[in-house]
Amino acid sequence: MRVLPDDSQAPYAIVIGLDDIRGVHAARTLAWHGIRVIGIARDPKSYGCRTRACQRVLFADTRNEKFVSLLEQLAPTLGRQAVLVPCLDMAVLQISRHRERLERWYPLTLPKPDVVEMMIDKVQFCSFAESAGIPVPKTRFLYCQEDVQHVVETLRFPCCVKPPNSKDPKWLEGTHHKAFKVAGAKELQSIFNTWSHLANPLVVQEWIEGPEDNLFACHCYIGADSEPLATFTSRKLRQWPPETGQACLAEECKDDRVLEITLELFRRVGFRGLGYVEVKRDRNSSQYFIVEPNIGRVSGRMAIAEAGGVELLYTMYCDSLGLPLPENRAQMYGNAKWIYLRQDVQATLSHIRRRNLALGTWWRTWRGRKTFALFSWRDPAPFFADIIGGIRLMVTSSERRKRFMKRTGSESGRSARHSHEGSQVE
Repeated sequence: MRVLPDDSQAPYAIVIGLDDIRGVHAARTLAWHGIRVIGIARDPKSYGCRTRACQRVLFADTRNEKFVSLLEQLAPTLGRQAVLVPCLDMAVLQISRHRERLERWYPLTLPKPDVVEMMIDKVQFCSFAESAGIPVPKTRFLYCQEDVQHVVETLRFPCCVKPPNSKDPKWLEGTHHKAFKVAGAKELQSIFNTWSHLANPLVVQEWIEGPEDNLFACHCYIGADSEPLATFTSRKLRQWPPETGQACLAEECKDDRVLEITLELFRRVGFRGLGYVEVKRDRNSSQYFIVEPNIGRVSGRMAIAEAGGVELLYTMYCDSLGLPLPENRAQMYGNAKWIYLRQDVQATLSHIRRRNLALGTWWRTWRGRKTFALFSWRDPAPFFADIIGGIRLMVTSSERRKRFMKRTGSESGRSARHSHEGSQVE
């Protein structure tokens, strides 16, 4: 690992959300470019805090204003402006809401505050998209009991039910699920009864039919004129939990329609900064629909862009400081793969048990140039800490019970638990 000496003049990068795979990727990528990295984490025991990529790791709650105060205290000690690299939606919101406190010390690559708020909140985004003719699934909102019947009368089942922001602390304290697949009126009522106390409203969208590999993503960095400086498209091959969770295996791909939808959306809102749009192609109509945008932060599998030769994160760092941009910003459409090893093993075993994945097919999905979410010979500690943490979850009864309660909401939520096992979201 190349790390600059302490007296280097290269500006620091501050990775916010080190206790996450996105934070680990960001810290490694920038450190391996010779950039001095400081990490900010909420949980000192997190696997991400084991990385060698950071010169220092500081601790603050990255979900609220506390880390903003930490950034203010840190800034005068750095000697010059530093680049903020948020890895969490809540960190992006806090930076945007307190930008007047931070802009003196940190060059911010974000769109206007109202655009940040709209793009992160699913209620605001879906309302904007439908009014602007942007392709999203037909959407309704559950504020109260009467809205349940309205959904039954106006939407086609199955539906997808999710909170306005799945990273909201209140939602995360109650459940680790991002969304639920609902087959009919009774299940919709059960979901509303079980989870509406965590989010008001709940967002309901018609289901987009199709397998996991119909889910695409466009990763990009958009310049000050809302034009792309670097782009990269990929698609899922597997996710964990199966059909409900986040990608654990993705591959590079070429899909001009995904790229077109992404860039048109960002131009419409006057966007600047890191962006990531998830799109699904409907199996029946072949139409593409936006699942959700993620803006202003490192995305979960952005490392696939680096594996494919596109320096997305380094482009953001250079553009923030007015430095010459890297040459490697054009996708060459090879066969790069991104793998979250622990979760892909879990997903693979689940598919094999259900007899919908043969070993030969599994092996072919692993072929090609690979990068891993956590595993790295240059920085192995986060990977092994994650494995140990997973084993502890399996053997510790109190942790198993805690996860069960977050999965079901309560004993009365068991019907809701079964209703989302076929759900597809990123």
